[in-house]
Amino acid sequence: MATTSRRRFLTTGLGAAVAAGAAPAFVPTRVFGANERIVLGCIGAGVRGTYLAESFAKIADVAAISDVSVPRAEELAKKVGAATVEQDYRRLLDRKDIDAVIVATPHHWHALPSIHAAQAGKDIFCEKPLAYTVEEGRRIVEAVRKHRRVLQTGIQQRSGSQEQAGCLFVRNGAIGRITRVIASGYASPMEPDFPGEPVPAGLDWDRWCGPADLVPFNTVIWDNRSNPSWVSLRPFSGGAMTDWGTHGLDMGQWGLGMDVGGPEEVWTEGKPFVAQVSTPAAPGGRQKGPTGPKVFMRYPGGVVLEFGGGPQFGVTFVGEKGRLTLQRGGFKADPAELTAEPLKAPAVDVYRSPDHHQDWLDCIRTRKDPAANAEVGQRSTTIGHLANIARWVSGLTGETGQRLAWNAAAERFTNSDEGNRFLARQARKGYELPTI
Repeated sequence: MATTSRRRFLTTGLGAAVAAGAAPAFVPTRVFGANERIVLGCIGAGVRGTYLAESFAKIADVAAISDVSVPRAEELAKKVGAATVEQDYRRLLDRKDIDAVIVATPHHWHALPSIHAAQAGKDIFCEKPLAYTVEEGRRIVEAVRKHRRVLQTGIQQRSGSQEQAGCLFVRNGAIGRITRVIASGYASPMEPDFPGEPVPAGLDWDRWCGPADLVPFNTVIWDNRSNPSWVSLRPFSGGAMTDWGTHGLDMGQWGLGMDVGGPEEVWTEGKPFVAQVSTPAAPGGRQKGPTGPKVFMRYPGGVVLEFGGGPQFGVTFVGEKGRLTLQRGGFKADPAELTAEPLKAPAVDVYRSPDHHQDWLDCIRTRKDPAANAEVGQRSTTIGHLANIARWVSGLTGETGQRLAWNAAAERFTNSDEGNRFLARQARKGYELPTI
């Protein structure tokens, strides 16, 4: 299946560009000495930004922090020993001493700083999902290629030794020909309905909303530790489908050999999508968002991806000989004897990375593509986008079962104007995507 998909993909203009760029002549920002530490800036000082800055500070120098909340940026700067704080990340990008940046903003803010960083000659570690829409993700890929940057997406399971071993078993036929893949039934985002609150001192709320429509400030939206927070709200995220889902769906893409491809059809079954409104008070526990209707995708070769019943951070591959569940931290075959003996000289290999963060830094030095490069991040994130779109289309049409034909090379639906309208968004004035 992987061979067939790749052959078909390479017949397109985009596929040819990918092939031509498979071994890009990356231009380094500077030449590093053997023991010279890479200098980083961090854009975003929330939960993920704090984790990443603290993690990278152990193996690189974090020199500057940028966040629309100055107090939050200052707090993180103290933790990692960064000397500079900027409220506008573009000032961070102007610095000649910074080699690369971490983009750990809310999802609706991934595209602009990533593209601007590439244009400024900075390498990029962009948290997952790669982008808020399919179009924004493709523009990030184009910017990375044009400006010859090294981008690693934060789908770190690509760098797990057990995940790599499980993927190798799947790719080398341990469970036979794959017929079905089972993913989790991830929730789609909710619509916000929050009362306005005073904006905290030092927070530029207009800039936080950025490309999205300006909504009244509410702590629950802004603070990712809240219930439900921006990560479950449609103006700022694709919900759990593109948040947690990107990890799990990436395992499916990886095991199917679809790093430069995707499904051919997407459809839903069950009752049509009904939007769910989110409010600050959520009785009965954390709000998860709508999980219906059920989504299905058909890949080249007839493999069907089914959303529902799979692990949260992985997928279950169903083959002619048995099953293999590939998820965070390991894999499990049923029957177990299918993977009892380690593979020797596998015919199909995968990228080997022992540590996701170190892999990016190593690739900054060597100018090679890392484990979860921009194209990988775009393709895996797109699966979550397609699942959300299939649900939203069912809500517009009032019916399910319609087969939305997806052209993975062109990244367009060929039979659904309703679907294509969700591939991009109209950004607020002043926050439009720049010319690459």
